[in-house]
Amino acid sequence: MTFLQAGADAFVPDGQPFEAALERTTLMGVGAHSDDLELMAYHPILKAFTAENEWFTGVTVTNGAGPARAGMYKDFTDAQMIEVRRREQRKAAEIGEYSAMVQLNHPSANVKDPGSTAVVDDLERILRAARPKEIYTHNLADKHDTHVGVVLKLVAAIRRLPAAQRPSKLVGCEVWRDLDWMADKDKVVMVVDGHDNLADALMGVFDSQISGGKRYDLAARGRRRANATFFESHATDRSENVIFGMDLTPLIAEPSVEPQALYERYTRGFQDEVSARLRKLSSR
Repeated sequence: MTFLQAGADAFVPDGQPFEAALERTTLMGVGAHSDDLELMAYHPILKAFTAENEWFTGVTVTNGAGPARAGMYKDFTDAQMIEVRRREQRKAAEIGEYSAMVQLNHPSANVKDPGSTAVVDDLERILRAARPKEIYTHNLADKHDTHVGVVLKLVAAIRRLPAAQRPSKLVGCEVWRDLDWMADKDKVVMVVDGHDNLADALMGVFDSQISGGKRYDLAARGRRRANATFFESHATDRSENVIFGMDLTPLIAEPSVEPQALYERYTRGFQDEVSARLRKLSSR
């Protein structure tokens, strides 16, 4: 399979042919940057790791240039950081026993340009070959432009497929904004208990980020525990680690639904819940 960007990387940890690795894929994560998958899509990674009949394939869209840098990485060039982050993402794929790991190497400009179809074209190629039943990506309320751009490009790619080839589930996950604000009835609740060592290893392999000044590993671990504890106010904790998701399936099941309209549907759900509680408890 040929991708549009020079330097695009397709890696299969167990050495199977790339096409075969895509064909066996059941679960897929599509993220903007190296380490996004391990932060947001740990639920399908863990599901595939612990089930014989599930395989997770990861797709990282951008090339990883321009992250915050400190310590030993402070003087690295963009080219050096791209190579470092490519190696780190491959290591994560080995640790998590992914079916395949694809790094498309696009500049962020391709993702953020509404008129560019380059990312859509590459994603369509992967989706036609893999046909995953579930895909996990960024959520529509994420505050990082590149993350939201990836969601929109992914939705466009899925909409190119015949209905029978589309995934049955598309979930937007937490990175640069959590989803605790959503009404509970609208949340996709993903319990990720057990195998804490795997979660820590997957996040910890990205030394260029951690030593480079961003403790995403600690932040993600804390968020998962906070989600589990604060999810229910009148019950003891039922789990230790929870990731919240936004159901984006309507965007591919009903192509007439636009991303902004779906996001506004969820914000209205939050507004209605808060307003109802205030009305109930107000003295007049």
